[in-house]
Amino acid sequence: MKTYILGLSVLLITACNAETATEIADEPKAALTTETSYDAPLAQELGADDYGMRSYVMVILKTGPNDKTIVDKEERGEIFKGHFANMRALAENKHLVLAGPFGDPEGIRRGLYIFNVKTTEEAQKLVMTDPAVKAGIFTPEFTPYYGSAALMQVNDVHQRIAKVNPG
Repeated sequence: MKTYILGLSVLLITACNAETATEIADEPKAALTTETSYDAPLAQELGADDYGMRSYVMVILKTGPNDKTIVDKEERGEIFKGHFANMRALAENKHLVLAGPFGDPEGIRRGLYIFNVKTTEEAQKLVMTDPAVKAGIFTPEFTPYYGSAALMQVNDVHQRIAKVNPG
């Protein structure tokens, strides 16, 4: 079975954890920046702070308790069809910024969501719209994430570069 990716498979993310973000925010801006081709309207549109970053909630989808118990191919097929349709709807509504599977050889960490929300509570509500999570095939793990505001453009770019999208 082919694995489909919603979003770019290569993450062009400046990874910062909350501690690093706080350290950066405490330093004088003059020491951190040089004049560039800063685009203020784009930064505002994407919700960027002065560093071109913003807050998201990242969700790691792990193998859930029902992954091995739902063995009927037709049932699993319907669940995953709903999983892909749900991701597409969340992306179209600008809630889902990035998603994709992991190549975890142990099969524990299955995939990633990055949501355009500020709280884990908001992300929890969105994750529960996923049929694969509802069915217990996946179990979500939530964490706040501080990353590039440019991630907000991933889905728009992806639509222009993907020849095939899961249906």
